[in-house]
Amino acid sequence: MNPHNKSTEELKQIASQVRRDIVRMVHAVNSGHPGGSLGCTDYFVSLYFSVMNYSTDFTMDGKGEDLFFLSNGHISPVFYSTLARAGFFEVSELATFRKLNSRLQGHPATEEGLPGIRVASGSLGQGLSVAIGAALAKKLNNDPNLVYVLMGDGELDEGQVWEAIMFAPHNKVDNIIATVDLNGQQIDGSTEEVLSHGDLRKKFEAFGWHVLEADGNNFETLLPALAEAKAATGKGKPVLILMNTEMGFGVDFMMGSHKWHGVAPNDEQLQVALQQLAVEAASDY
Repeated sequence: MNPHNKSTEELKQIASQVRRDIVRMVHAVNSGHPGGSLGCTDYFVSLYFSVMNYSTDFTMDGKGEDLFFLSNGHISPVFYSTLARAGFFEVSELATFRKLNSRLQGHPATEEGLPGIRVASGSLGQGLSVAIGAALAKKLNNDPNLVYVLMGDGELDEGQVWEAIMFAPHNKVDNIIATVDLNGQQIDGSTEEVLSHGDLRKKFEAFGWHVLEADGNNFETLLPALAEAKAATGKGKPVLILMNTEMGFGVDFMMGSHKWHGVAPNDEQLQVALQQLAVEAASDY
């Protein structure tokens, strides 16, 4: 049911285009979150153009298809661009990002009826719980498809996340693939300085999760990791990918700094970024 099955080279081209969308969207309204969006672009492109089974004929219940939930909703630019490029709505609508009466709010919401969005997100710590609920619903419906959810590493500071981390293995929610974006940065600084998480692999494994690791900015290793995660489902344990990324990936002056968590590029910086994100035939909105 996935309308896309792209080669690695095609995925790289799409990722560059999505990154162009991101920097142009936040620049246009001088607001938004480019850093995490750029870092997670390859993950989103992998899901929607290679991995997930879904229909662009969008329904809220998503029966008979894989579901994706974005927990760290502030990285909405990458989500919106990916959905548009995958065919959920017109690419031209990206130009309305964060504007009055737009369906593309700063944090995804459902009341605007934007195709591809099944839950409002941005209040950090809630996405994993929502995804687990959806996964349990699929089990009740005898729906063999999977639920994917992305969280930020700074988001693990929230207590609700750890309640969900305990709940899923206890209830053998083995049709979920959760991913933590490990870019090591959050709004106030590095995750190590703000609140160290210690050895996340050992912690998740101690709670009963099947844990994998991946480079989130390299399709050659990310795609096999997603395939391995999918193969690990249905075996009694929830699956987690610890995904290492670099904030601002693809734009050199944004990379690796928490300062670009929620700051838009100025006119000159936008042009520099677009020069670094060249694609064969740019289809900017």
